[in-house]
Amino acid sequence: MDSTGKRLLTGAALPVSFAGVIAIAVGSVVGGIEGALGAGLGSVAVIVFFSLSAYVVNWASKISPQTVLVAGLASYVLKVLAMMILVSAVKGVTVFDTVVFGWTVVALAVAWIVAEFRITLDTRKPYIDEPAGDARRDDAKERSSHGATPI
Repeated sequence: MDSTGKRLLTGAALPVSFAGVIAIAVGSVVGGIEGALGAGLGSVAVIVFFSLSAYVVNWASKISPQTVLVAGLASYVLKVLAMMILVSAVKGVTVFDTVVFGWTVVALAVAWIVAEFRITLDTRKPYIDEPAGDARRDDAKERSSHGATPI
């Protein structure tokens, strides 16, 4: 994993893990041991699903820049489907509080997305490849010959 991927993963996983601990505490207050178990399972589910998604996108970025979008969209769709299946599977479970589980999943998913967004905004990674020195001069000459102001 490259440095940007590590920064993105740790920068999102650490605050979400901390939020998961808070969710477990709140779940234990709201639903007792079943609430704490539901919040714990919801925290683990979010961290696992979102971490796998981050690894897939980072892996795709090593292949080519064009595969990042496909990998990101595919991992997002699979993540949503897997979460829907998981939530449907725990619908009748009485071992843990499914309401606390659901709210934990929603809250931590939003927290993960906000953390990734914040880290992405802070990362100074160019998204446009600058042309080489000669190509840039040729481009400026061409613009000036058409009456355009050089940049």
